[in-house]
Amino acid sequence: MTEVLRRYSKKVDSVASSAGVIKTLYRVVVLVFIFLIVLDPLKITITPFIASLGIGGLVVALALQDTLANFFSGIYILFDKPIRIGDYVKLDSGQGGYVSQIGWRNTRVRMLPNNILIVPNTKLVSSQIINFYLPETEMAVLVEVGVSYQSDLEKVERVTIEVGKKVLQGVPGGAKDFEPFIRYHTFSDSSINFTVILRVKEYVDQYLIKHEFIKQLHQRYQTEGIEIPFPIRTLYMKNGGSQKWIEDVLILSI
Repeated sequence: MTEVLRRYSKKVDSVASSAGVIKTLYRVVVLVFIFLIVLDPLKITITPFIASLGIGGLVVALALQDTLANFFSGIYILFDKPIRIGDYVKLDSGQGGYVSQIGWRNTRVRMLPNNILIVPNTKLVSSQIINFYLPETEMAVLVEVGVSYQSDLEKVERVTIEVGKKVLQGVPGGAKDFEPFIRYHTFSDSSINFTVILRVKEYVDQYLIKHEFIKQLHQRYQTEGIEIPFPIRTLYMKNGGSQKWIEDVLILSI
């Protein structure tokens, strides 16, 4: 049994991290059976002892119900594999990071600031989790952009896609074979808005891709004469029978 566990633990990280616990439980069970077998030839009745074990087991189970719940949740995670070591996940609390260890009681998640988030297995099983590595690590990245109403939308689409291709092929983390595209969706107060769809190799690559895409797109728009408007509010006012328009420019600070 121990040899089987040793070989299996080399293939499954979660078993390897808890192999000591499994071996201890296995040895305790074996010793109990040996003890009962030895008592039988000595003409010592074992029925009261077995009854005591049953009552004691019930008491222990009630006292350790949270621990046992986490234990069986760990078994579920081990076999169903909703998450795996190395996956980037995000919990319904908004916290996320790379799964570094899956134990029988807790799962450890290394967050991007290099802190460890310890999550009880029962909470992990009952929560809604986004696994950014399933079914594959590549994922889409959406960037919102707006241009002025005077813009040539065909030109805007062509220029934006060219910049997207350049970024994906030249910046580490970009999906080089992906063809970026845009979708216009809103006539807003001061701009026509659209979404640029890019693709990265894994979750954390999106930050550098967005950074470089926005820089290069802004520079290219300036070269091509494509205007990215800031929000403008137009007020219509009456004053003693005369009418005039006042444009109040709102500069938003981020």
